[in-house]
Amino acid sequence: MASITSRSAASRSAASRSEASPSVSASAASTRPTSVGSKQDDEVSTTRFTNVQDLFNVINCTPGDFLVVTHVSPSCFAEIERERDKRRRKFRFRRYDSSSQTLLITIPGDLHEQLHGGIYDKFTNQLARTGREDRWKSIRTATRQAQQGHPGGSEGQGDSTGGPKPERDPPGAWPTLVIEAGASESLAELHNDMRWWFSTSDHQVKIVLLVKFQRTGGVITLEKWEEESPGPPRPGATTTCHASLQQPVLRQAINITRDPTTNPVSYNVTSGALVFGFRLLFLRDPGPGEGDFVMSVPELEDYAKYIWTQL
Repeated sequence: MASITSRSAASRSAASRSEASPSVSASAASTRPTSVGSKQDDEVSTTRFTNVQDLFNVINCTPGDFLVVTHVSPSCFAEIERERDKRRRKFRFRRYDSSSQTLLITIPGDLHEQLHGGIYDKFTNQLARTGREDRWKSIRTATRQAQQGHPGGSEGQGDSTGGPKPERDPPGAWPTLVIEAGASESLAELHNDMRWWFSTSDHQVKIVLLVKFQRTGGVITLEKWEEESPGPPRPGATTTCHASLQQPVLRQAINITRDPTTNPVSYNVTSGALVFGFRLLFLRDPGPGEGDFVMSVPELEDYAKYIWTQL
């Protein structure tokens, strides 16, 4: 059977590395992403593609929710996609880039799905309570491509995504809201995901929420990213040109820290409630009875409490 190696395993001996199956090689590099207020080692499994069956075997024994696959040509990617659909495998293509021949795979276990789904479901429930559910399209994990002509170029699948109707209702339309979660995926790699969504959508994505679970230290980090332009457009500049100058900006950073020393266990939220701006979500000003989406501190505490039941 094929084997995998985590990127944080650089300190293992050469003898140990040589025991891996020759059909799948693995790279080892140290990864130390820094989150807001904490630091931890993230073990990201990496494997070299040889054939579909070996890859599926690797996915079966990958311990986390994230796998990096190298040496994946466009034709190999098309084969992986066909076999995934044929065998009804549930893993997702976080991102594929044909130029680097790198495929990032999400392996959606219970923890991973609750990290993003717990927030997205709270958002859609709030829409339903205010009678706005018919004005929102849940795109969920649908694939979005950087260019036509699949399987070349770049494409990705979000964890939870959606956008307003009718503006983002047509098939293939980009969402305004993207939520990406990671447990074994590093915060640095999640930042790459965020940048991909903004740039590849030609800035049609308006909010990217990153959710990073850190078992060490008992912290869930939420980062809400938006974009802003460096200044007003210069005279004569086109709208498209000005949009291309937009840069990601971290609007909110929230840490939810588990405290096992209390009885019962408590969850401490720093930096307040999570807020999604109405204008960015719906691409218009709010009308009567409409406003920003807010996930309060008590709701964030309840969310974190449930996340820890998924371990």
